[in-house]
Amino acid sequence: MNAPPAKSRSETAYLREAKVVPGGSMRAAQWFKPHPPYAARGEGCWVIDIDGRRILDCANNFFSLIHGHAFSPILDAVHRAMAAGTAFGLPTESEILLAEALAARNPRMEQTRFCNSGTEAVLSALKAARAITGREGVGKFEGCYHGAYDWMEVSLDPSPANWNDESGNPASVRSNAGAPESVLRETVVLPYDDPLRCADILRRKGRTLAAIVVDPLASRAGTVPMSKETAAVLREACQRDGILLIADEVISFRLSFDGASRSFGLEPDLITTAKIIGGGLPIGAVSGSADLMSVFNHAEGKPKVAMGGTFSGNPLSMAAGLASLTHYSQSAIQRLNGLGDRLRNSVRDGFSAAGVEASFTGMGSLFRLHLGSANVTGYRTAYTSPEKTQLIRRIQFAMLDEGILLTPNCSGALSTPMTEAETSLIADKLVAVVAREVAGHERVAAG
Repeated sequence: MNAPPAKSRSETAYLREAKVVPGGSMRAAQWFKPHPPYAARGEGCWVIDIDGRRILDCANNFFSLIHGHAFSPILDAVHRAMAAGTAFGLPTESEILLAEALAARNPRMEQTRFCNSGTEAVLSALKAARAITGREGVGKFEGCYHGAYDWMEVSLDPSPANWNDESGNPASVRSNAGAPESVLRETVVLPYDDPLRCADILRRKGRTLAAIVVDPLASRAGTVPMSKETAAVLREACQRDGILLIADEVISFRLSFDGASRSFGLEPDLITTAKIIGGGLPIGAVSGSADLMSVFNHAEGKPKVAMGGTFSGNPLSMAAGLASLTHYSQSAIQRLNGLGDRLRNSVRDGFSAAGVEASFTGMGSLFRLHLGSANVTGYRTAYTSPEKTQLIRRIQFAMLDEGILLTPNCSGALSTPMTEAETSLIADKLVAVVAREVAGHERVAAG
């Protein structure tokens, strides 16, 4: 009798973790069936799992590692900071340096408060907007992710069965069990790709809103650039009704030297950032003018909004973030965005040559795969049925078998260690895998 195949180290690790962690993973987005590969170390744009497999990393810890893994200037900066002490009950000069670096990149980021995640940054910005305006309502776009905060999770993943209200406008749909009904009433959901309907909703609801939160290249809404028409609707509504515009640039800050907003004609009051400004360590930030940011000012007594935590402005994150931004220069951004343009064009040409009905959206160094012939313009056109979602996951698994890591919805990001060689590899493998998996799916469907 043949002996059963030996378990891989990753499988063994997963079985151990499943005993002490719900679902066997700290994040659903990390999970693969039957088990994920476990990382051992990273080298540039590659990650090596504990079984010794070398994987080209297009997930980059969900777009946070702009310089890939083990980037020497970041490691050196963190080592120096760590040698001086990991945390203090006092401020350090490192938080000044990183705040100054943000202000130097964008005049709208005159002042900054740091926290530890994008979720914290968005919730703090919303609390500030409510304190400034005296209003409770919040506007957000359908299908857009802005962190794990009740109001921002409204209509995160609605389906055709529940995404409209009685008047045909986007409904406020509960995402997590137990979210209060009051949260749904206080959240106005806007269509990402329908400026006329968006304008109509804001004319009726605008004076109830403290803020509108927007990501102009929202991953969950298709990774398609927001149209200039929708951006104009936001500017008009905010000016007319005194709504604060919060730009969630947690992901999209990488698009240019000063972030994403100006490229889309947006004029945000507050900007939230995270991911690449932390160099791979936990971070979040709220930035804005000194006038608006005074809502957090505690120097003269209790502020309107308290913002702070044990690890806010942690010197390790500050040092890593400063090194990350210092090396994410204009020239580095232009080179990386150019690679992204060539990647998208190469994949689109490959799909066309192979006769595959699929699209490849994105901007700068960000990209996402969509199956089918639909023109993807926002959440609803990017929406996938359960059957198509399974096919997308099969493509993700197949790409992993080919040695390339994408996120669960087959999106990804380039990092500065990548060259034409890596982007050509991504394009060639993705076109081949999609063509093979789609053909196999069609054969099964045909019976």
